[in-house]
Amino acid sequence: MTVFELTRRLIDINSVTPNEFDVGEYLFSYLSDLTAKTGGHVERMPVEERRFNVLAFWGEPRVTMSTHLDTVPPFIASSEDDEFVWGRGACDVKGIIASMIFAAEQMLHDGIRNLALLFVVGEERNSAGAYEAARHPRGSKFLINGEPTSNKLALGSKGALRYEITASGRMSHSAYPELGESAIEKLLDVLQALRQIQLPVDPVLGESTMNIGTLTAGRAPNVVPDHAKAEVMIRLVNDPASTKQAVQQAAAGKADAKEVLSIPAVLLESVPGIETTVVKYTTDIPAFGGQWGKPLLIGPGTIHVAHTSEERVPKRELLEAISLYQHLVKSLLT
Repeated sequence: MTVFELTRRLIDINSVTPNEFDVGEYLFSYLSDLTAKTGGHVERMPVEERRFNVLAFWGEPRVTMSTHLDTVPPFIASSEDDEFVWGRGACDVKGIIASMIFAAEQMLHDGIRNLALLFVVGEERNSAGAYEAARHPRGSKFLINGEPTSNKLALGSKGALRYEITASGRMSHSAYPELGESAIEKLLDVLQALRQIQLPVDPVLGESTMNIGTLTAGRAPNVVPDHAKAEVMIRLVNDPASTKQAVQQAAAGKADAKEVLSIPAVLLESVPGIETTVVKYTTDIPAFGGQWGKPLLIGPGTIHVAHTSEERVPKRELLEAISLYQHLVKSLLT
């Protein structure tokens, strides 16, 4: 099997969060064969019912290559042409899983030990797998986290702050709006106030950004609405305290702002000889909490096509990533 074939095999296993069971079983079987041939160990790390991380290691792991098993919806089967492998998870992150496995296989063939592969569930929703792994460290000193960075080492990644903004009102006949109280109008006022917040800027990570992602409200065009809700995501670049305070002030007296996710921004380090970049998305790195070692972030593919109907990964970058992962692991081990 080539790295392209393994990438396609993984893409064709539907693993939209939280349905990672089948892809986890496939990788457990694949890595069981590999560890049996190379003197390693593989195990399932339970997270919750029918959800588990997959850990394979050789010797005492000092460097761990890790990424996630889940994808965003919808499932899109694989295809390929001369230049790309296509499908849901091609770059985010099943091509990365394949590249990490092929890098490990080559290093094991060369007699290198004290490395691990760790594939976790839930990154696309709440990092449940990474949080569970953080509770079970194995002594690893470095964590190479895989996300699409076009094979450049990320100097940092933004954090995430997510809110549910809920407004309540009182129903009435729309011909007599004065008898009711519109939850939608309250919510619109709050969302407008949120859009006026001056979000922080960082010299490395750049600007914080805000996305109003979902809106649910109302019962019928002729009913004054008694309920309205929005989900808002803010990409953080610094300590979130001031942003959290600004959100609460914007909602005060009109809606309830419930914080449902807070992941800090992280600044990372470079390695001589590898090109660097900065990414705007959030990763599992904060959830690991340093328990699997000092983090680095790198992987093939671009985030610009992840989560889209055009998701793909360049074959050239998959091959390049195999060499890059080997170079990083060998450098960190020494």
